[in-house]
Amino acid sequence: MKRLFFWAVLTARLVMAQTAQEPVVLTIDVENYVQYRGDIADPTKFATDPNPKTAPAIAFMQNVQMGDIVAVNGKPAKGLWQNRFVIMPFRVNPTLGQPIADLDTSGVLHCMWEILGPDGTYIATLMDGGTGNNHALMGGIGAFAGVTGIKIMEVLVPSRAASMSEDPSKRRVNGGGGKVRATFYLYPQFRPTVQMTPSGAAIAHMDYSPVTAANPARPGELLIIVATGLGPVKPGIQPPGTVAFSGPPYQEVNSPVTVVFNGKESPVINKIGWPGQKDLYWIDFQVPSDASTGTATLQLTVAWIPGPVVSIPVGQRPTP
Repeated sequence: MKRLFFWAVLTARLVMAQTAQEPVVLTIDVENYVQYRGDIADPTKFATDPNPKTAPAIAFMQNVQMGDIVAVNGKPAKGLWQNRFVIMPFRVNPTLGQPIADLDTSGVLHCMWEILGPDGTYIATLMDGGTGNNHALMGGIGAFAGVTGIKIMEVLVPSRAASMSEDPSKRRVNGGGGKVRATFYLYPQFRPTVQMTPSGAAIAHMDYSPVTAANPARPGELLIIVATGLGPVKPGIQPPGTVAFSGPPYQEVNSPVTVVFNGKESPVINKIGWPGQKDLYWIDFQVPSDASTGTATLQLTVAWIPGPVVSIPVGQRPTP
């Protein structure tokens, strides 16, 4: 009898919660950003000089830029931003050596953002391209598979223009690195969603009985959330929906998962793919010990992507 609630989840597939269509804002901060300009023709001299070497900007010159991702939405992160483009300073009124055009803009730029958690765990990759500071998102993998959107680039500190003869292993040591901030407006293919039953959110007590007005959540207790849209699991990090989740041992959701309870983050104890399912997940989290009696709001966030808000009833803490 205790598991009837979960069998209903698996067989009925529930009533999906509606998701808002507004974009997810993702702000990525980069430091130690350096441009390496293709100023030499002899490949035997590439990346050989340990000392800082400057280079001019000349039309048709190849340019490679790279920097360290240090934060996502204000929280510490790791990773690499790299891009490649041809220097093309298009101008309406060009000077000698500048290409003429109907507008002032730069050459075509292709970027890649490989995002890691603070512990070095791979989370996702974004790829974009365009000219100037506004770029179209060309795709993503990991937590951002199938995402679309645009990006606006802001240079906070100009980078150093280095020669390609300079050893890039000294990028952080040689100094002069710039700082940039990229703001992505993402339209994810999927969002983290608490499943819904005809009687409310698919959330259960640890004895598998559903959380209802007659059997509400209690301050400090552990609850189980049935959810979709949490992305790849590890090991493997295969795209969601491609293969059924295995276990035990269970496959853990690769991206960071947060439960926001009444506007505050609550601890996530477990985040696993439901064995035998391709798009259903199991999350254990703890209700805050100071949760007030009444109706509480709950929202999942995965890889900085928020899902729709649901509500659950909260009762009084049981008397010892």
